[in-house]
Amino acid sequence: MPRHFDTTYDVVKELKPSYPVYCLRPDILRDAARRFVDIFPGKVLYAVKCNPHPEIMRYLHEGGVRHFDTASPEEIALVRRQFPGMDAYFMHPVKSRDAIRSAHRVFGIRHFVIDTEDELHKIRAETDEDPDIIIHVRLATPPAGAAYNLSAKFGARPMTAAELLKKVDSYGYKAGLCFHVGSQCTSPNGYRIAIELIRQVIDFSGVKLHSIDVGGGFPGQYMNQRGPNLDVFMDEIKDCIRWLDMPDITFMCEPGRALVSSGVSLVTQIQLRKEDQLFINDGIYGSLSEAVTGNLRFPVRPMRIDGDFDPEETLEFTIYGPTCDNMDVLPATVNLPADIREGDWIEFGHIGAYSNALATHFNGFFPELLVTVGETFPFIDGEFPQVG
Repeated sequence: MPRHFDTTYDVVKELKPSYPVYCLRPDILRDAARRFVDIFPGKVLYAVKCNPHPEIMRYLHEGGVRHFDTASPEEIALVRRQFPGMDAYFMHPVKSRDAIRSAHRVFGIRHFVIDTEDELHKIRAETDEDPDIIIHVRLATPPAGAAYNLSAKFGARPMTAAELLKKVDSYGYKAGLCFHVGSQCTSPNGYRIAIELIRQVIDFSGVKLHSIDVGGGFPGQYMNQRGPNLDVFMDEIKDCIRWLDMPDITFMCEPGRALVSSGVSLVTQIQLRKEDQLFINDGIYGSLSEAVTGNLRFPVRPMRIDGDFDPEETLEFTIYGPTCDNMDVLPATVNLPADIREGDWIEFGHIGAYSNALATHFNGFFPELLVTVGETFPFIDGEFPQVG
């Protein structure tokens, strides 16, 4: 069990860490899981890739998550080791034959995804044409205001998807449709557009569906990207489900970011100041890669344990990570107290998604210490909350 502290200030005061520290908020994670399970009209699959840490998954499970979206035998094994008997779904559209065979024979996986006929043939061959398998055809959807357009890599066009559904049905499998509007989608209308395409594909194919998976994309809350409240997304999806009028279909979703982003913060220490440049002990090769890949700005909170910051003056600082690569820099400046100095700490909030999951060992730097805290990170628009 991770060590527990009431606040992140207590973490800093007691540990005085010269290394990055992940601060998990168990209550936030449990509450996020309960909310999704309560308001989504179907099965909620946690997207393991978003943050596979066992403690994260434990708190989501305690909040009611019983299904897991996985992309590899390794992720499937992670789920089954921690939660024997829980449902894992192999939702990657491109899989090796060994991976398909292992998922089916070793773990008994029944749900697979395709977006080509070749992938369907692979699954048939490596599962011995098991008639209990459910094949989901992934549909490409238009860009919908997301930070990452996931249909640029995966997904069949509507007519191709309809033909794939016919082929799946002709082989005697249960058929499903799925899509992903893109990670960090801030437009609820993206789901409506996708579900309208789903309706066209169903009509073209004439196949009776077993399930529809609306994917992930539900946004986290960042300084520069704050989507509508989750209720707005759910109202849109529920309205689309009523419009489809298919009461026998199982609906699924695959949230990742929206479940975990606000449940973790990262405490870093300033190791050197050069005028308006700060060098800290984590960066884009560690926990902060989405500042570059997704152009996300995390809320920050400066901390000092041996005095107070000057509340009157602030400065825009360039933040560098610890590696010797000059690309290891946050693309946007961060507003902090003008008198911040070496030895002070900066806490980055809403860091739970794709942080430790994407961290590398480049230059020997790797953030791994994890504690739990009881407080909520104080998100204040356009300002930073000071501690110390």
